[in-house]
Amino acid sequence: MGKYWSFFRMRLMAGLQYRAAALAGMSTQFVWGAMEILLYRAFWLEAPERFPMGMEALASYIWLQQAFLTLFALWNWEYDILDAVKTGAVSYELLRPTDIYSMWMARSIANRLARAALRMVPVIAVSIFIPAPYGLRLRVSPAVFGLFLLSIVLMVLVVCAYTLLVYALTFYLTDPNGIMVVSVAAADLFGGAIVPLPFLPEGVRRFAELTPFASMQNVPLRIFSGDITLAEIPRVMGLQAFWIAALISAGYLLTRNGLRRAVILGG
Repeated sequence: MGKYWSFFRMRLMAGLQYRAAALAGMSTQFVWGAMEILLYRAFWLEAPERFPMGMEALASYIWLQQAFLTLFALWNWEYDILDAVKTGAVSYELLRPTDIYSMWMARSIANRLARAALRMVPVIAVSIFIPAPYGLRLRVSPAVFGLFLLSIVLMVLVVCAYTLLVYALTFYLTDPNGIMVVSVAAADLFGGAIVPLPFLPEGVRRFAELTPFASMQNVPLRIFSGDITLAEIPRVMGLQAFWIAALISAGYLLTRNGLRRAVILGG
């Protein structure tokens, strides 16, 4: 376990050095979050009774979405891992006395935490001072807030397990760009990035909630905003735990089998 902790720390410290990129990202997220809220506000003022979420809950959802963007965004790939598999450089990793899947998981978690740590505090600190109902507000009890924090942890594990599944599939594909594009598009639609899931048609929403994408940003952000009730929380967090187990199992097996099939030339 100590060696994986070392990989985690090294990747975390490396990610924390990109402060200029984080500053540019924060600026983008402030502007994008404000634009989204103003867009929804126009529709909300026209017919507030037809909104599936309250404006205050929706604003909290959007600001948290911007604050934690790098935690759950599937486009946040680690291209050095993908390139190592495609070029065969992954063979060097096999010389280390480590499990390659566990090492990739530690790196992926650290990479996402480092990028989020540089952005989330300023976004949250500013958004809580925006007047209601357009700012970030804590609308749930301390107990539900604790469940929200736990769901964030589960969300990161779901996201990282899914990205590692894509890395594992690279062993079997000539070019992984196709599945990467499809994954990002599916996550944006079924995970609540384009619009929160309550805004989708009923049939699409029910299907989306069963996919691993709904166990990403959808669950913690709606728990925080109070859109998922206390009675529903065990079910949605149970789905998160299920997808963690399923994705890790599939990714680990594909990685192990892919390494057995790999042929390294020139050695």
